[in-house]
Amino acid sequence: MPLKANDPSRKSWIPVPADSDFPIQNIPFGVFLTRDDVITIGTRIGDHAIDLGALHQLGYFKDIPLTDDIFLQDSLNDFISDGKKTWRLVRNRISELFEQGNRELQDNEEHRGIVLFTMDEIEMQLPVQIGDYTDFYSSREHATNVGKMFRDPENALLPNWLHIPVGYHGRSSTIVPGGTPIRRPYGQTMPQGKDSPVFGPSGLVDFELEMAFITTDANAMGDPIPVTEAEDYIFGLVLFNDWSARDIQKWEYVPLGPFLAKNFASSISPWIITLDALEPFRVASPKQEPEPLPYLRHSGKNSFDIRLEVELTPEDGEPTTISRSNFKYLYWSMAQQLAHHTVNGCKVNSGDMMGSGTISGPTPDSYGSMLELAWQGTRPIRLKNGETRKAIEDNDTVTMRGYCLKNGLRIGFGEVSTKLLPALPPRKTK
Repeated sequence: MPLKANDPSRKSWIPVPADSDFPIQNIPFGVFLTRDDVITIGTRIGDHAIDLGALHQLGYFKDIPLTDDIFLQDSLNDFISDGKKTWRLVRNRISELFEQGNRELQDNEEHRGIVLFTMDEIEMQLPVQIGDYTDFYSSREHATNVGKMFRDPENALLPNWLHIPVGYHGRSSTIVPGGTPIRRPYGQTMPQGKDSPVFGPSGLVDFELEMAFITTDANAMGDPIPVTEAEDYIFGLVLFNDWSARDIQKWEYVPLGPFLAKNFASSISPWIITLDALEPFRVASPKQEPEPLPYLRHSGKNSFDIRLEVELTPEDGEPTTISRSNFKYLYWSMAQQLAHHTVNGCKVNSGDMMGSGTISGPTPDSYGSMLELAWQGTRPIRLKNGETRKAIEDNDTVTMRGYCLKNGLRIGFGEVSTKLLPALPPRKTK
């Protein structure tokens, strides 16, 4: 089925500001609360959100086999379950309907008033009900940096790292949309030079610059997904800030990996950008040596040129860009991650989320965490207001952005922006 929605020459009758992340070629999917306090599934062009539930009820998707309530829900899970053919039909129809020369909706003032909202009239929600969440560890640069800090610098990567996409199962209950403040977490830490742990708020809260992909119903239990078919089961991507408490993590991660250091909060951007929208920006993944085992081998362009940046804004200061990285640096591709995840027969469902792991590039300004940027606190980051940071402080705001740019066409993710609030006071015991 042709990707008509990706035609770079298309223009919309909805105004699209210069350098917008959301031209008519994007057509992301999300969930929002309208000015009438109705939750609906929608898309976005420029600075306008489009109510797909209302659009469907008004008959604009009549030639596509959709259930009556497919867009009248509080999550995208059922729509994602319909599969790639339906996703493409809907994207193509939206693109056609909002193209500059199409008068079908453009000339219907009553219908426009029902389906169109300015962004300040809506409140974005979590786009999917996330049943399961897995976080990978797929950036060679990040894994090498961490290995140098905490293990043998000459053997920074553990023996399995170049053979499998390493990952762990995280906690979906604390994944929130951008704009939702989070609290500094409590936990056990082992102070330097001490021989017994202490309990209290983490002193080393960190961000992790990641992206995450959302799956559809991919397989039956016991049925692995071939790496060459894996992308057929990936709906799209979001920006992902996988918050970490480094001091808690250091004490707890042996022998089973991170626990309280990771499950207190993760933040995602609210618009899911489909793989179809990203198709023009495909690039090759880094060369893999040694060659992976046969079930992980694929060829061609299996990554995307997505430019990423991180801003840190103190409570009384202006934002400072502290990192610029790129999704294309990931050593293990999304297809390899999903193939490995299911090779043992693990079942994957609609709305499941897979984090990429911290995305660090080859240079110090492209590292994807404060742990690396400040190199374990030995190289504090200087902000525009003169303050320095070794970790995220109370009331700091971390903002991540991502976009693709090629031949004048920009497809972006918007942002995920989150403020770190102080830890709650301890509860008084009864």
